[in-house]
Amino acid sequence: MAPMQSIHLIGIGGVGMSALAQAFLDRGWRVSGSDRLLGMGQSTPVLDVLRREGVRLFPQDGSGVAETLDGVVYSTAIEADNPDLLAAQARGLRTLHRSAALASLAEGHELIAVTGTCGKSSVTALLGHLLAACGRDPFVVNGAEVVGWDVGGTRVGSVRASAHARGLMVAEADESDKSLMALSPTHVIVTNASSDHFPKEEAERLFGAFKAKARGIVIDTSGMPPEPSPAGEGWEARFRWEGRDWRLPMPGAHNVANAKAALAMALRLGCDPEALAEALESFGGVRRRLERTGCCRGATVVDDYAHNVEKLAAAWTTLSKAFPQGVFGVWRPHGFAPLRKMMEGLAAMFNATVRPCDRLLLLPVYDAGGTADRSVNSGDLLARLVCPAEAVASWAEAEDRLRSLARPGSAVVLFGARDPELSVVAHRLGQEG
Repeated sequence: MAPMQSIHLIGIGGVGMSALAQAFLDRGWRVSGSDRLLGMGQSTPVLDVLRREGVRLFPQDGSGVAETLDGVVYSTAIEADNPDLLAAQARGLRTLHRSAALASLAEGHELIAVTGTCGKSSVTALLGHLLAACGRDPFVVNGAEVVGWDVGGTRVGSVRASAHARGLMVAEADESDKSLMALSPTHVIVTNASSDHFPKEEAERLFGAFKAKARGIVIDTSGMPPEPSPAGEGWEARFRWEGRDWRLPMPGAHNVANAKAALAMALRLGCDPEALAEALESFGGVRRRLERTGCCRGATVVDDYAHNVEKLAAAWTTLSKAFPQGVFGVWRPHGFAPLRKMMEGLAAMFNATVRPCDRLLLLPVYDAGGTADRSVNSGDLLARLVCPAEAVASWAEAEDRLRSLARPGSAVVLFGARDPELSVVAHRLGQEG
């Protein structure tokens, strides 16, 4: 693919598109983009950062699709009648899927692609941090922001820039729409395979096909037994692996599994074990992955991206061990189709995980518009629950309820994907002390 000098991203405020925007900026390209929030007179911290970096932002009405563009990028979430997409087609502009745009960025690099149903953002962040600390200076494109990579709020924190135009690159490879197959990885990490966007067996076949594309190292931890509960006090995990002791400044067995996957690749790439152990201890964490935002009425406030059965179970279980006084979590399903597909699994998981001292608050499904089948909602899940759970109709009601539940020794948690209000509320509550 010939290099493009100017590019427009539809839905530029999303986690995947904003990362691409930053990566293209780092490569010296002119970047513009649209977002539906801009058409409603709204913005987000990510959009504000991109605007300050010189990205031209437009409402999603076709007005930003100039004839001089070299390409227009869309994702699977963009429907065929999107005004930007229609404008691009009418003007004969090249359109490409988000995965193809990522593949173009990876051309010429030694690409390490990280995929899996759960944990891929954390592993991508961990591996990028480890390689950087060992002097390998990787170019990293992640699906979540990493603490410190935003350089004081001056750039999108899901991308780590590199001084090397053709060196190591670490990228999160999204399996949700199977578009990861557009990538040509040198090395591959598969974290795990479970039912989420499609059945587990289908996920396993997909990851098997992706591993077959690798020309180098393959680390596959998807078939490994569950990690035992790690040692360590407070917000950390200590574990012994490969003949040495390691300390990760994050809690939870699932994070130990993530760390081992990243460490395994770094070791295979020749990084020094002593340097890796030191680097692991300095990892600052990933935004919205058990991210502590402060305190509310003595309770620790946590922001977390968990949105499927496995992620919610791992996060709630980890928090239960850290906060015996109670976990008070609000969860917003991120789509009607995912809720419908996961309904029974979610009910069984919450009933087994939410303790009598805990409380689950359910917000209505996040409605991103379009032609979704809206015949299910959070009330259908609530009807299946026997654990302590209740419905909240709005963010205002959710905030008030969380404040009333918060107490010292407990955790207040905001769970979910897509809805930008999740992090806004988590940070607002965290400032209340």
